[in-house]
Amino acid sequence: MSKPKLAYYLAGGCGGCDMSIVDLSEALVDVAMALDIVFWAPTVADAKYKDLEAMPSGSIDVGLFSGNVRNSEHEHIAKVMRDKCKVLIAFGICAALGGIKSLVNLHTTEELMETAYIYTYSTDNPEKILPQTSYVVDSKYELTLPKLMDARTLDQVVKVDYYIGGCPPHHEHVAKAVTALLSGQLPPAGSWITMGKAVCEVCDKNPVLKGQPKEFAKTVKRVYEGVPDSEKCLMEQGYLCLGPVTQGDCGSKCPSVDIPCRGCGGPIPGVKDFGLRAVSAVASMLENEELVDQIPDPVHLFYRYTLAGSFLGKRIKR
Repeated sequence: MSKPKLAYYLAGGCGGCDMSIVDLSEALVDVAMALDIVFWAPTVADAKYKDLEAMPSGSIDVGLFSGNVRNSEHEHIAKVMRDKCKVLIAFGICAALGGIKSLVNLHTTEELMETAYIYTYSTDNPEKILPQTSYVVDSKYELTLPKLMDARTLDQVVKVDYYIGGCPPHHEHVAKAVTALLSGQLPPAGSWITMGKAVCEVCDKNPVLKGQPKEFAKTVKRVYEGVPDSEKCLMEQGYLCLGPVTQGDCGSKCPSVDIPCRGCGGPIPGVKDFGLRAVSAVASMLENEELVDQIPDPVHLFYRYTLAGSFLGKRIKR
């Protein structure tokens, strides 16, 4: 039998998802031997878009799309990947729910461009020239740039078959996901490929797992305030942790080193809006309502990784 064909594309992301695959280390050799990687741009292979566009429809077995859809080029390749791939996976939290980079949606494109190219202290641009999508040089050479847009999730552009969370996905979970792909043991279409447990369920600081009663938080702290007790739940100490509503495919790596979970794994099964559920979860663990007013910068806390894919993000009109 021929090897399954794989395509990978990095859109509005940072390259961390690519590294999560490279971090498979020795297992990557086995993965590479088991798959026919026909496209991996722009980070690994010098493949051209025209090569992908020339492939027959449905000729690629699995496509991994990482990063959010931030410009017209990303949108075009998302549609090409959807046409060429039998199975298309939103790989990583940026593709799945917008990621931390979708916080740009709190501002207009005009505001962002002016800040970057005109109003920063280190910028010398007295003529206030902004990047253009098209420019003709010497009256005959047209140079083009993709059009910048609001950040969108992959499924706001094309149909997505599966989702994998993480910023980036933890390499151990990537290995399990690849194994599921190769063996055909996938969940129903539209599902997240996940072990299905929250971060708290795999966190060794969870008092419930130790047979101890859960305590309410009596204060709200920033991560730089004080030194956490490594044996105690971070939320109980006042460090706002989103572990109760976040998928624990990472194995609770951040809380294990006293860093509160910020939700990059995506929502636990059954949650439609991560931010709304996170607000509810955190509020229920505070000793009194007055502490809610002490939560710093709620939008960047509760929607740090999911703004574009949230109910709030879908209702922002300009």
